[in-house]
Amino acid sequence: MPKNESNRPAREIRYGSIKVLVWRNQTTNGAMHNVTVARLYKDGDEWKETSGFHTEDLPLLAKGLNDAHTWIHDQAAPTAS
Repeated sequence: MPKNESNRPAREIRYGSIKVLVWRNQTTNGAMHNVTVARLYKDGDEWKETSGFHTEDLPLLAKGLNDAHTWIHDQAAPTAS
């Protein structure tokens, strides 16, 4: 795998300014997943990220985390033949 691909999330979920990233790490016990979340905002002309969320962000954050959970669970599910 090219080096730049190893630093990319396995899945990115976006709802407006909410971003949920799923990271896959290969271990001796198989694939393990970690999740990071951020809220995007613009400071002048520059886009930035924060780990702080407003009250109105919480439903979208919950939806993004639920989608991440479903996606991770689906990765472990056996595929139909």
